[in-house]
Amino acid sequence: MQNLKWKLSPWRVMMETPLPTCLCLWIVTIWLPVVTRNGIALQIETLAFNPETDNLDTHVSEANKGRNGVSDAGGGTLTWAVHLTLADETSNHEALSLDQLADELARATDLENRGQIGELAGHYLFALPLHRRNRHDLEEETQRFRKSIEAVLAQHDSVRWHSEQKLLKRSKRSLHFNDPKYPFQWHLHNRRKHGMDINVTGVWERNVTGEGVTVVVVDDGVEYTVQDIQANYSPEGSYDLNSNDPDPMPHPDKHSDNHHGTRCAGEIAAAPNNFCAVGVAYGSRIAGIRVLDGPLTDSMEAIAFNKHFQINDIYSCSWGPDDDGKTVDGPHPLGKAALQHGVMAGRRGFGSIFVVASGNGGQYGDNCNYDGYANSIYTVTIGAVDEEGRMPFYAEKCASMLAVTFSSGDKMMRSIVTSDWDMQEGTGCTEGHTGTSAAAPLAAGMVALMLQVRPCLTWRDVQYIIVFTSTRFDDRSAGWQVNGAGFSHSHQHGFGLLNAWRLVNAAKVWESVPFLSSYASPLQKEEKLIPLHPNKLEISWNVTADDLNLSGMKILEHVAVTVTIAHPSRGALELTLYCPSGMSSLIGAKRILDTDASGFTDWMYSTVRCWGERAEGIYKMVIRDLGENPQRKSGALKQWQLTLYGSSWSFEDVKQRQRLVEEAMSGKFLNDSFSLPCPPGLEISDQEWNYMTSNTLKMLLLLGCFTIFWSIYYTLEVIFYSRKEFEFSLLCNTSTHGPYQTLREMETDKHASELIPLQNVDTDEAGDQQILNVEEANLGKMGDEKDLSSKYEMQNVTITVTESRQPGSHSIPNHRVGHRNSENSSLLFSFDNEMT
Repeated sequence: MQNLKWKLSPWRVMMETPLPTCLCLWIVTIWLPVVTRNGIALQIETLAFNPETDNLDTHVSEANKGRNGVSDAGGGTLTWAVHLTLADETSNHEALSLDQLADELARATDLENRGQIGELAGHYLFALPLHRRNRHDLEEETQRFRKSIEAVLAQHDSVRWHSEQKLLKRSKRSLHFNDPKYPFQWHLHNRRKHGMDINVTGVWERNVTGEGVTVVVVDDGVEYTVQDIQANYSPEGSYDLNSNDPDPMPHPDKHSDNHHGTRCAGEIAAAPNNFCAVGVAYGSRIAGIRVLDGPLTDSMEAIAFNKHFQINDIYSCSWGPDDDGKTVDGPHPLGKAALQHGVMAGRRGFGSIFVVASGNGGQYGDNCNYDGYANSIYTVTIGAVDEEGRMPFYAEKCASMLAVTFSSGDKMMRSIVTSDWDMQEGTGCTEGHTGTSAAAPLAAGMVALMLQVRPCLTWRDVQYIIVFTSTRFDDRSAGWQVNGAGFSHSHQHGFGLLNAWRLVNAAKVWESVPFLSSYASPLQKEEKLIPLHPNKLEISWNVTADDLNLSGMKILEHVAVTVTIAHPSRGALELTLYCPSGMSSLIGAKRILDTDASGFTDWMYSTVRCWGERAEGIYKMVIRDLGENPQRKSGALKQWQLTLYGSSWSFEDVKQRQRLVEEAMSGKFLNDSFSLPCPPGLEISDQEWNYMTSNTLKMLLLLGCFTIFWSIYYTLEVIFYSRKEFEFSLLCNTSTHGPYQTLREMETDKHASELIPLQNVDTDEAGDQQILNVEEANLGKMGDEKDLSSKYEMQNVTITVTESRQPGSHSIPNHRVGHRNSENSSLLFSFDNEMT
């Protein structure tokens, strides 16, 4: 062992000496360029203090950075802005000469020349380097430097103006609300989970608050005296259909449930007034239509959908049929007609915006394609996601869902904070608004923001903008699919989350889409059996270019299939529609609880999953019977019809509009200087002018009955009076003498009347003179007539003319006109003018 140790010792001694040396040299070689990358400046600052050399080198370094930018002074740095002028200014070399002058001034004052200030020619920024300031006596040293520099600048001939730069206090124009519950409104500004909100604060900062837009909440009433709602309440847009009066105030009920409409109204337009919360469109007007607190009929729904539709722009409807997993219902004929009338004539012809909630029947396996309101092409169907962006347990899926926004989740998730009624147990504020009932008003508020920046958006423009701007988010269970136009859609989330910033910026640059085009296939009466699973029934229809030429449709919006199916348990059926691109839509989902044996009668399923795709091609519908009882009777497809709704836009137009929308997302168009022309709309009077009350109808009915009765009475009176006159004439004509004249007598009267002169005499004298003239004429003409007959005729004429004279009348008396053929005993009736 000793020999071995003796042999290793020289080797170890030899290795221990050069190895550390080599290692140190390697480390220095690697790290020296990194440590000394600032070159001489770092070396001077670290090893020695030479003010002149340091100032010169620093100036060279800054001069190499360029003259057009100004570096930030940094905290605590003394800086001066100096305006320099030249005694002999030349336009060709002015910039270079000023730069040289600035460099000379920097050396004279021992300051750094930080270059020209922006684009202001002749204005330069000079800074005092930090290393020239004594850290032991900072305040005193700073004052000494300041005085010396001020003196040099004041005495320099080329310095026209100089000013030491002071720190200015500026604050961002972000909104700060003092409402006590605003910090808890995570759906407006989520500080806990970044990005999981509606992204509305940037819109507010640009004064987009929904001003000039009226949103009406169709519900169980709105307590407009709550402080959050009172300032924005619109009485002219409100009505109570349950009590038939203009006051939509909710009525207290046994279970204290009639606060629903007030909560929805607070989400939309709660004013920032230090009371409770803030609404999405807190500058908009809010109205209420009370219709859900009592019996509801089809006619009442129709009135509600069109009530004050020239005042109310948006109708928020957080209700629908029962969400029990077995109901198939929707608007009835009058309600459907009112929805269609609203989008055609409402809002001066641009169309009322109907926002509806998708439903809360998810826990029962319900699907919003069985809700006729969510299934309508005239509505904006809105679903819900929780704070994590996941589909809550209560939410429903469907192919007709347009988008989703935030609402409550399970018990561990936060709910929506909003205004509340202060009746019964209410306090005017709540943190527990839940369900898709809370999601739909948020969407209505965002639409109000859109209408402020672009009032002439049509009802279809709003749907298009939602499709183009909704954001897809990561959710593995969502089942996202990209359609032929590049839009992502999920049965759970529609086209994605609503984003207020994207919606408003897109609305600002949006030009209206062409008119709605539609195509309906012939009604197909199939009478085909639906086999049990795994078999299926497939039907298809080819839509050709010739079919679409009449309407001009090129791209799709909504695709609808109306079916009549007989089935002993309709909930076992599953219907899938395939568009020509291959995009599939589960338009009729299986519902375990729906065991109704009535099937479906003219039920319309719709989908928006093919939005923007080409309309031409083959559409296929697949029907499966997923029932578990093979012994029961099979169902049958009785009839079906395909209906397409779309636009004359081309596929290239869709792509171009997508690019325009994405370009606007920067917010560069969201200012007052940019504005697209907006048509004024149609002058359509409110429907109130066309209303007829029940009292009016009763009065019209009474007048009609009276008119009929009087007509019958007058007809009978004329008939019986004429018959009586006829009998009396027969009786009088049996005598030779009477009040009737022969043809000869009439001729005699005619010649006598021609002899009567027209003179300006007194009325009584003229009458007497006429009588004498008639008597003399009759006596002279009659010759061979009997005296008795002549006297009778003369007396008759005298009496007739005398009776026709009225006191104070200046007209010539009327003569009888009439005749009777005495030889043939013909009856010729004569009516006196006075009798008539």
